[in-house]
Amino acid sequence: MGRDRLAALRAQRQNATPDPGQGDYEMQARPSPSANGTGNGTGTDPLSAFYAEATAIQDSIQEFDDNVTRVAEFHSRSLNALDDAATQANAAQLERLTDETRQLSNSLANRIRALEKPTGAGPDAQIRKNRIDVVRTKFMATLQRYQDVERQYRQQYRQRVERQFKIVKPDATPEEVAAVVNDDQGGGSQIFAQALTSSNRYGDSRAAYREVQERHQDIRRIEQTLGELAQLFNDMATLLSEQEEKVDAIETAAAGVAHDTEGGQKHTEVAVKHARSARRKRWICFWLTIIIILAAVGIGVGVYFSQHPIKSSSSG
Repeated sequence: MGRDRLAALRAQRQNATPDPGQGDYEMQARPSPSANGTGNGTGTDPLSAFYAEATAIQDSIQEFDDNVTRVAEFHSRSLNALDDAATQANAAQLERLTDETRQLSNSLANRIRALEKPTGAGPDAQIRKNRIDVVRTKFMATLQRYQDVERQYRQQYRQRVERQFKIVKPDATPEEVAAVVNDDQGGGSQIFAQALTSSNRYGDSRAAYREVQERHQDIRRIEQTLGELAQLFNDMATLLSEQEEKVDAIETAAAGVAHDTEGGQKHTEVAVKHARSARRKRWICFWLTIIIILAAVGIGVGVYFSQHPIKSSSSG
């Protein structure tokens, strides 16, 4: 009996133990539709994807604008640096930031070009055009601001070169100053080197010469950046003109379709009126024919009976 009860207790415990596979299955979380890219959050609608890209481009334009502000700060630090170590460190940081900003601006230009690819006429065409205009205008405004910053500090670097040259040669002529500032084909460096040999302030002259060389490098980098920015700005302006031409062509084609549709509708209305008139005339002709036939029959019957009167029979 003891063994039977023990076996029954063990069997009861085994039956009461839940199936581990079943419990795990019930506790598993159902995958979210948006997690695998099939839900509404994926932006599969073309207009939603367009808005998402336009918003992302605007965020990148804000980053571009922030970089322009930082470029201006580094230029200011470069002009106010007090030792060679600070000048070199600032120049390295400015060069890295300039390269990063150049890549960002080129990427933005390519993304805006892709965004402006015409998608044809439709109810969303004007919405797209308005949003693209906003994005392009912001980008071009930032390009213009970047150009203004570079021009401003290019002028300040030139003024700094002029002051340093006059430290070495206070009686320099305007032509010599212009040659040193512009440094056309290295002519300014030669003039500066000649002035060093006749200067009685050797220490200050050598420091001024080193700074002038550094400023010439800064000016050349700025002029390269200005050339690239001008090209980007012109590309955006050309793209705007081409896009407007394409939009005008699409709108003209849409207007032509609408005009043709309206003309076809008018022709259809005229044809319907003509058909109704023709049908009405056919019915009139039909009834006129019936009336004529009946009249002819009536006349014929009358003539016959007038010529052949009916004789009445006499009684008895």
